[in-house]
Amino acid sequence: MNSVPVLVAPRRTPIGNAGHGFAALTTTDLAAPVLREVLSALRGAGVAAEVDDVVLGNCLGPGGDPARIAALAAGFGAEVPGVTVDRQCGSGLDAVMQAALRVRSGADELILAGGVESASTAPWRFWPPVAGAEPVRYTRAPFAPHGFPDPDMGVAADDLARVHGISRERQDAYAARSHTLAATADFAAEIVPIGDVRRDERIRAGMTEARLARLRPSFGVDGTATAGNSCGISDGAAVVAVTSESLAAGLPALRIVGSAVAGSDPAHPGLGPVPAIRKLLRRTGVDVAELGIVEITEAFASVVLAVSDELGLDESKICPQGGAIAMGHPWGASGAILLVRLASQMLREGGPALGLAACAIGGGQGIAMLVERVS
Repeated sequence: MNSVPVLVAPRRTPIGNAGHGFAALTTTDLAAPVLREVLSALRGAGVAAEVDDVVLGNCLGPGGDPARIAALAAGFGAEVPGVTVDRQCGSGLDAVMQAALRVRSGADELILAGGVESASTAPWRFWPPVAGAEPVRYTRAPFAPHGFPDPDMGVAADDLARVHGISRERQDAYAARSHTLAATADFAAEIVPIGDVRRDERIRAGMTEARLARLRPSFGVDGTATAGNSCGISDGAAVVAVTSESLAAGLPALRIVGSAVAGSDPAHPGLGPVPAIRKLLRRTGVDVAELGIVEITEAFASVVLAVSDELGLDESKICPQGGAIAMGHPWGASGAILLVRLASQMLREGGPALGLAACAIGGGQGIAMLVERVS
């Protein structure tokens, strides 16, 4: 019997700058407290169903199934399993998508899903030595095989800006908006404090266009992506409870209308959300003009702006409280953070009825999810 999946009890850690507040904390240290808090919120609301699974996205962790380890560390008991998903920057959103499909099918009725990343404690890896040479530091996974473009994301963002005619000035203007909005927002209700860290570490007031204009390009002298109009390398975790509409009756919830993934040109991975969003809107019959809020991972201002231009989005509806440019981008967690952000804004009094979350993914992929407020 099919069930309508909903998201309840959205929570996240503060987003930490890599090497700072969470410098010594592992994926387990970050994810376990959020898992505990989400389950506690469910129990406090009278939801007694057992947890069928824990599904977490993660990109650069130690392996060994961080979701299962975090579930055990959270005190869920040996009977609660866990599985870890890797779709790079879309991992946290993909984890929720997979959980939702299982709930929709009727196979499960309560899954805790989200993502976690600890860039600070990610293990160092090395490629095996070749012909007696010294091992070479493994800095990131290949996003595409030999013969395909496989640019670093910053280089790709610069190239995307050039191809689409997105000026440095426009990128800085968008970034200034993100910094300003985040600096004036109150995220306390969605955050689970970790130790002494109670707020997002990267957020700074006063990041004006004039200040941003003074920053040098980060990925080449002719580039336009800078430390101010790009995200920071970050640590963090986010979790939502994915359950049936009947089980969550009476709770503040977001109904999952649909989701989609799509492939795109590996040379321009920042455009990956475009085909995913188009597929999702086509499947659901929703027009882009109906979207009340759009949360896109702000890895780079050029990426958000290129996606917005391609789809004809209303920029005022994109990340209305700021995004990863101001707050940081803990890769495997970011997709789930988007859903936490949607919930905080959509479930408040007078919040928009329809919201969309989307991520660009290295190697040329996109993922998107459409949610609506349960009245």
